[in-house]
Amino acid sequence: MDGIMQFLRRLPAAVLGSLLALFGLAGTAMAQSPQPWEMGMGTPFSPVKERIVDLHNLLLVIITVITLFVAALLVWVMLRFNAKAHPTPSRTSHNTLLEVAWTLVPVLILVVIAIPSFRLIYYEDRTQEADLTIKVTGHQWYWEYTYPDNGGIDFSSYIVPDDQLKPGQLRLLEVDNQLVVPAGKNIRVLTNSADVIHSFFVPSLGMQRYAIPGRVIETWFNASKPGTYYGECNQICGTNHSRMPIAVHAVPQAEFDAWLIEAKTKFADNAPLADPPAAKMTAGAVITLAETQH
Repeated sequence: MDGIMQFLRRLPAAVLGSLLALFGLAGTAMAQSPQPWEMGMGTPFSPVKERIVDLHNLLLVIITVITLFVAALLVWVMLRFNAKAHPTPSRTSHNTLLEVAWTLVPVLILVVIAIPSFRLIYYEDRTQEADLTIKVTGHQWYWEYTYPDNGGIDFSSYIVPDDQLKPGQLRLLEVDNQLVVPAGKNIRVLTNSADVIHSFFVPSLGMQRYAIPGRVIETWFNASKPGTYYGECNQICGTNHSRMPIAVHAVPQAEFDAWLIEAKTKFADNAPLADPPAAKMTAGAVITLAETQH
């Protein structure tokens, strides 16, 4: 009986906690990573993502008003012009005012949507004041990061297999070498690919750019606070497309400077690998060199 009473006393708090987590109101300590039952756009951690959220909210208001208006029209027509209430149907075939209205109003709505959309596209395209440039190269199936501003540091980033995950690490999102950047700085990102089309996608930073063979595509981000921001390849690129995650680790400037010193030694003789080593792949996902070439 005491156990039941304790359960009933704890039930309201448990339900409230679940609702807060469901609607993203439980805090932002771990908001950089996906949350169970998460809804909405997620907490923005960059100026670009903030503008994306603003555009999303504007569109949400517009489509909600349109939906309610159309629903009200349908209800009004069903009640006002049904056969019982309106036995003699109208034979009106033309109304200049209505035809102008239903042409002009959608045009104005599209203009209202287009202006902030174009502004956002140009804003996220590139930054004129980059504090750091990073080259991102997509491979089947891992990422290669190069720091041309810092002696050409170059290293590869592979997924951490399920059987090597440590307690608290996120399945399908953890990597062996994270992309380390200073927080609060403008980071220029140049994407490229060594084989097929990939997509460099980090939702919480509002960053997504294709990585296309033979092309260099630019974008940028500014991580507003230290933390680890997760993403994935967002373009189907082969057998292990789902196993090339992204982990951007934003740190204070002093910590980043210390990491640079360590990275220059750690990755001094690092060279991109042609194929992911078997130890980096999960069971059933290992492929041979011959299969890759074909």
